[in-house]
Amino acid sequence: MGTADEALPPGDPAPELLEGRLWVDGCFDFFHHGHAGAVVQARQLGDQLYVGVHSDEAILENKGPTVMNLKERLLAVDACRWVTKSIPYAPYVTSLNWITHFGCKYVVHGDDITSDSSGEDCYRFVKAAGRFKVVKRTPSISTTDLVGRMLLCTRGHFIKSLERVLAGEEGPGTEEERRANAEAMTERIRLYATDETAKNPGADVWFWRAEGGFRELFRGVGPRPGQRVVYVDGGFDLFSSGHIQFLRLVVEAEEKLAREDGWYEEQAVNERKGKGADYGPVFVVAGVHDDEVINQEKGVNYPIMNIYERGLCVLQCRYINAVIFGAPFTPTKSYLTALPWGTPDAVYHGPTSFMPFTHDVYADPKAMGIYREIGHHEFADVNAGTIVQRIMKSRDLYEARQRAKGMKADIEAAHKQRELLEEEQRKKEAARQ
Repeated sequence: MGTADEALPPGDPAPELLEGRLWVDGCFDFFHHGHAGAVVQARQLGDQLYVGVHSDEAILENKGPTVMNLKERLLAVDACRWVTKSIPYAPYVTSLNWITHFGCKYVVHGDDITSDSSGEDCYRFVKAAGRFKVVKRTPSISTTDLVGRMLLCTRGHFIKSLERVLAGEEGPGTEEERRANAEAMTERIRLYATDETAKNPGADVWFWRAEGGFRELFRGVGPRPGQRVVYVDGGFDLFSSGHIQFLRLVVEAEEKLAREDGWYEEQAVNERKGKGADYGPVFVVAGVHDDEVINQEKGVNYPIMNIYERGLCVLQCRYINAVIFGAPFTPTKSYLTALPWGTPDAVYHGPTSFMPFTHDVYADPKAMGIYREIGHHEFADVNAGTIVQRIMKSRDLYEARQRAKGMKADIEAAHKQRELLEEEQRKKEAARQ
């Protein structure tokens, strides 16, 4: 592994390199908004985005143990709105043969260096070939950061009021620093709310407060003619395969209902196409609970991700059309009937073991006749609690990974410094000529 002549993947090769087909690769361990940040920026550079996902074995050899297995990581990548196709078992050191096989002309990566087990740049071959593009790395988030929060049980990441943070009224630093941070965070929400092209408005984004009701942050496409509006809610902490599969099954359940009602019949499809592009039968609204609400229910240092981080994870998901930050833990009739899109046609809930209820949270949707359940599924037991258990069960391995990451960071910093010095030298030589 890690040579320029990596064995070709199975299947027929693409007939040509496409300028607009780009390649991104990585571990994507519990797919977080940092991963989504690289993906959305890459998607903005082209028309199609192929995403290579490394095997558990390759990651273990080069980085340490994964928290999520390959099947779970692929599910998360496939759920990202801007991903065209996922490619499993992509080599850890990006191979020219692989990206050429899939017709990808360029590889896109963040402006940080990723190294293999020997400390060498994983993108050295594509860089040497002039087929490498750089995007900005998402600040203040990585899988390593999240594992650290679990191991150390820290709570410094909590946000009291996201609305106040985005207004520059809350958070650390000076008034000027808070304002700059608020602008950056707001822009990131806008970016993650874009459609599948990553260039146009997509999802609706709203706030909700018990004392103030609903407030719009960004307007997206909104419900289209004939679409059913359905509501889901949760903490969506460490947005994982359990959440993603639930959301996927909600969409599938609605598609099944629509099929029975003739949504996919030729005449109906042509009518929609006659007014523009075709679209699906459901508009999914996701309510995301505040940090305080989740911590009251679960204690310790849950949620591991704060409301901003969790909201971004939900926003990037292709099964979601709108997000409400600060949604109440109990969706009452007065709340549901006041939703900006009208009373939902259905309120869906999935298998819950992580946050057991002491009362019937969904009593009002049941009384309204709009409550629906998604049954047990393959990833039903994967949630923030079980992910933390995985970490704690192999705590020694993950702590070693954290230490190794620190050592690798030193090596990567040295490589980065060397690249900067070499670039500076080239500029000096060019100036002399």
